[in-house]
Amino acid sequence: MTNANLLLHPVRMRILQTLVGSEPLTTAQLRDRLPDIAPATMYRHIATLTKAEVLEVVSEKRVRGTVERSYQVRQERVLVGEEARKTMTREDHQQAFTTFSAAVMSDFDRYLADDEADPPADNVVYRQGAVWLTDDDFASLVDEIEAAVAARADSTPGEGRTRHIFSYVIVPDAASGKGPGRESGKSGKESDSDGGGDGSSDGDEG
Repeated sequence: MTNANLLLHPVRMRILQTLVGSEPLTTAQLRDRLPDIAPATMYRHIATLTKAEVLEVVSEKRVRGTVERSYQVRQERVLVGEEARKTMTREDHQQAFTTFSAAVMSDFDRYLADDEADPPADNVVYRQGAVWLTDDDFASLVDEIEAAVAARADSTPGEGRTRHIFSYVIVPDAASGKGPGRESGKSGKESDSDGGGDGSSDGDEG
């Protein structure tokens, strides 16, 4: 698990979202996919993520006197740890969520900027649903979602495959009331949970 400040920086988050589930990419390839990020900024944040062992170098080759490195994400390092989350203030969560939302919007804007983008044909999905859950039910649901994505995370680029980005948000909805047997003074964590937020912009890139 990794420090929240390391992962939730706007530029670093975009780099990670570009690399997660992707084939290894060089810095030049990342710059092609994120052209609005200045080269010096890109190099600096890649170095930061590599030093923190969130990114790893999987290959090196010499190109015109320089060494070109290809990077991939270490999947086990791209989650903010439970202990780190416990130390985050409400303001920290607000900032983190704003950064996360901006990164999702950036992915979707980049997808729509492609002249060949066709949301219905590309199976673009963003939807929301609500479910009533105990804490154990909630933990099981999160495990199921993460396991379903992880089971497919090792797939590689190939004929008929399109890379899809899955993003989800789960928020307790205390305003809708308590289920039978709930005490009114309990925190939002024990209230019904909004299971929405697979909020996914699928069909990101081929």
